[in-house]
This record gives sequence, C-alpha cells and structure tokens, in this order.
Amino acid sequence: MMDYEKLMSRRVQGLAPSGIRRFFDILDTMTDAISLGIGEPDFVTPWHIREAGVYSLEQGFTKYTANAGMTRLRREIAAYLNRRFDLTYDPQGEIFVTVGGSEAIDLCIRAMLDFGDEVIIPAPSFVCYGPLVEMAGGVPVYVETKAENEFRLTAKELREALTPRTKLLVLPFPNNPTGAIMERGDLEAIAEVLRGTEVTVLSDEIYSELTYGQRHVSPANIPELYERTLLVNGFSKSYAMTGWRLGYVCGPREVLRQMIKIHQYGIMSAPTTSQYAAIEALKAGDGDIERMRDSYDRRRRMLLKGFRDLGLECFEPRGAFYMFPSIKSTGLSSEEFCTRFLKEERIAVIPGSAFGPGGEGFARVCYASSTENIETALQRLGGFLERLRGEES
Repeated sequence: MMDYEKLMSRRVQGLAPSGIRRFFDILDTMTDAISLGIGEPDFVTPWHIREAGVYSLEQGFTKYTANAGMTRLRREIAAYLNRRFDLTYDPQGEIFVTVGGSEAIDLCIRAMLDFGDEVIIPAPSFVCYGPLVEMAGGVPVYVETKAENEFRLTAKELREALTPRTKLLVLPFPNNPTGAIMERGDLEAIAEVLRGTEVTVLSDEIYSELTYGQRHVSPANIPELYERTLLVNGFSKSYAMTGWRLGYVCGPREVLRQMIKIHQYGIMSAPTTSQYAAIEALKAGDGDIERMRDSYDRRRRMLLKGFRDLGLECFEPRGAFYMFPSIKSTGLSSEEFCTRFLKEERIAVIPGSAFGPGGEGFARVCYASSTENIETALQRLGGFLERLRGEES
C-alpha cells in the first residue's frame, strides 16, 4: 500500500481547509435553506456582455491569446482605470490578464517572496492570502483589525507588525468579510509608515466598484504608494462574471515581467471567450455597475436596519456586499451560532472565525441575495435570537 501522507507535500498537508466550505457542504444536503453565505452576485452577467462572448465563439475566436492577454483588452482596462479611478497604467508592460483575481493574487505572492519572507495580512479577511503565502514559503503575519476602527488597518497596527523580513503588505479593501473600506487619509497614513522601506503593497480591489457613499480610493492613488503597489482586480463582482474567471494585475513592469513567467508556465493565457466578453463589459458596462450597486445598497440598508432592530451590534459597512454583525451577545461561538442557525432556521451565514484573527464573535452575512430572502432571514433570525434568550433564562 502506498503511504500517501509520506509522499505528499508536508506544506500542503499542513494547510487547514477553508472554514467556509463545511457550511456549503451542509447546505448541499438541504433543499429548503436560504443562503446568505456565498460571496457571489445574484445577478446574471448582463446580456450584452454574454452576447459578446457568444459572438466571439460564432466567429471562431478560440485560439490562445498573448500571455499577457489581448492588447485590445489591456487597452480597455487602462481606459477603465483612468476613467473610473484616475489611475494611469501602460497597457504594454504594466497590465496583464489572469484567470480571475485569484490567480493574480497567487502570482503577486509567488513572484515577490523568498523562503521566510513575511507578509502582513489584515484580518478578518478573505481566506486565500495566508495559505498562498505559506505555499510560497513565506510567513503570514496577521494583524487583527478592530470593530471600533470599522475594521480598517491603522498606521499604528502596521508599524507594530513591520520587521526587517516584511516583504509584502496585503490591503484587501473593500473588505471581505467585513465590508470595511480604507479612505484616502487612512492610506496616506499607511504610506507614511512605509516610507523608507522596501515593502510592496498587494492591493486586492475586486470590490472597488461596490462602495456606498464615497468613491473607492486605491493605494495607487497615493503618490507615495503608486510605485510600490500591485493592483489586483477583475470582472467577477463588478459585472457579475464570476464563472468567466477573468482578472488582471497592474503595477511596475519589472515585477509584472517576473509574474508573467510564472503565468506562462502554469496557465499560458486567460480564456479567450472571457476576454472578448470583458472588452464589451469595460466599453459599455458602466450602467450595469450602477444598477447593481444601487440594488446592493438598498439591501445593505435594509439588512443593517434589521440587525439593529433585533439588537445585534453591527457597524455600517461601506464596501463590498457583506455585513459583519457581532453575535457575542448570544453567548455562542461563531461556529456554534452559524451551525445552529443553519440547522434550526435553514439560513446559511458564515462564522467570522473562518476569516482569521478578529473574526470570532461575528458572522458574515452576504446581501447579494433577493430582498425576499433577506426579509425571510431577518424574520427567522428574530425567532432564533428569542429562542436563545429563552435558553439563557
């Protein structure tokens, strides 16, 4: 018998599985449950974008593209970033197209790290950063952000986490799972801390179009951070294109040149059909962004009011499509609360503990779902909380 545990990579075996996945496995066994757990738009990709993909297939555009992506697409990405966020990148050398934002994040980490290098990761945050750092031989250094600071990374917290081995700072804002954002003043304070260091910023901006009440500010908008920022974005959230698997990274051409080498050997090029669809999204999709964001904003305000009416503490999230209410008043751990809520009320939300330090005592609730589902979830939550209070007395 083969002893696979001895044969397989110890580094990979040592990774903990995603804390999110267990809840989806339970959900799969239920036919009557409502999910406010999955971080995916409930919109279908707008028809004009789908049509562009279909037309590319009808025309037989099914060959590989350039490793960095189609020149037309990179030009449209440059025009979009300039139009929407006042950012300037050269399509030839400072932008390249990846298989989703996830590949872009992986490439940034692998291209930057040598064994033992440290990566500062604000937490709670999306589950991929730490494991990708570990698989690249680096050391994740988690900085626990606080609800009283609206889960923003402060200059003081960053300064205390920096060491001579720090190579990379992840800035995952707007944030999954908290909905936190970083404003210009926050980023200027971060820039001051990084002044004189060689630390690179990996800015995951996949939710950049989903901010409420203010325009998204990228670290690359801060002059002192521009040359040290690797900007990752994609089409999944802004255009409801999760299944198309298309993202991109922008930054210094010297760094991107190394990232493209990894991309060449592991991927070759992003899906051709998706690239044609993305060109259409960038050229004619601004209205789609506004329509979907307005809908999310209505649901955001509805859910926030519902939590507060039920007595759950929750800061007002100003980005993404998540809410991060505190469930500490119930006396249950995040895992216990979410497991019971799913099994007893048929509503799926995700334990905050799945998202790293600082997440315990909270739950991630995704409002990329219908208003009917949100209303039902709030009604069932009210009954669930009442029952928990009865158990305490």
